[in-house]
Amino acid sequence: MMRHVFVLLIFCAALLGCAVAPAQERRPIAWDGLGRDPNKSLNRAPVAKRRAPVPAPAASDPNQERERVLGTLRPYSEAWWAVYDAIEAERDKQLGTKLVICPSCVQPPPQGEDVTGSIR
Repeated sequence: MMRHVFVLLIFCAALLGCAVAPAQERRPIAWDGLGRDPNKSLNRAPVAKRRAPVPAPAASDPNQERERVLGTLRPYSEAWWAVYDAIEAERDKQLGTKLVICPSCVQPPPQGEDVTGSIR
C-alpha cells in the first residue's frame, strides 16, 4: 500500500512539474471575455490592431463577366467549355502571379536526354 502512495506522489509531482511554466515563457492565455483580460498587464505596451486588407474592387475581376455568361449557357456544351477554360486559364494566371518559387529550388529538366519513368 505504501508503495502505491509513493508512486502516486511521484506521478503527481511529475505532472506538476510539466504544468508549471518558467516565468520568462509567459504566453497569452485564452480569455473568454468575462472579467479582466489576463493577457493585458500594466507594464506591457499596447498591441497595435491589424487592419484587414481591403479587397480589390469587383470590376477588376475579369472572371466575373465570364461566370455570369457561363451560367446562361447549356452545361457541358462547346461554348460552355470554351468559357470554362478561359475562366480556369485566368485563375491559373492569377495564381502564377502570387506563387513565388525560388530559382535555386527548382532544377531545370535535363537537356538532350530521353527521360522516361523507368527505374534502373
